[in-house]
Amino acid sequence: MSLLVLAKGFTLTLSMIMPIGTQNSMLINQGIHQNHHKMTAALFVLYDALLISMGVLGGSILLSHNATLFNILTWGGILFLSVYGLLSMKSAFVRSKNTADTILKKKSAKIIFLTTLAVTFLNPHAYIDTVMVIGSVGGQYSDEIKVYFLIGCIIGSLTWFSCLAFGAAKLSKQLSRPKVKMTIDIIIALVMWLVAWSLFNTWMAR
Repeated sequence: MSLLVLAKGFTLTLSMIMPIGTQNSMLINQGIHQNHHKMTAALFVLYDALLISMGVLGGSILLSHNATLFNILTWGGILFLSVYGLLSMKSAFVRSKNTADTILKKKSAKIIFLTTLAVTFLNPHAYIDTVMVIGSVGGQYSDEIKVYFLIGCIIGSLTWFSCLAFGAAKLSKQLSRPKVKMTIDIIIALVMWLVAWSLFNTWMAR
């Protein structure tokens, strides 16, 4: 029973975090640049563990019933995602004369840390996926079984973000080619705007 619950946490977490979103987009970029990508992956695993634990312990009920909190998260997310998409689109088309130098520029660990906080905690979809969906499923188990569910979730998050970080770094030469990088930046921008639009529609329908 315990192993089945652990496996359920693992597979559910993978299914929720694998679709491209703000965390995955940022991690792909950091992996391509080989710029603190391991730290970025580790932080995302930590954030997921915190959010999922909060959901399992009852945070999903609070989030779903607090209209003010929902509005703040939604509009904060719409604004952030819109700007993030704009910057990504700008990165796709605005290049300096020395493209190689532009690609090789490294962001500081502090900037990356602050950005990981923003792409996670200013994104309402992160709360919906981890706190509400995964948290609601985990909240159905007894206290002893919840531990196995949480372990499965953390292993799932660790597996995905590690594979994404190391995979992007491994393919960095291919992915950092100007045309490929431009395509990635455009896709990321479109995804960010699509998520922002879906958040707006969710807010309108509430």
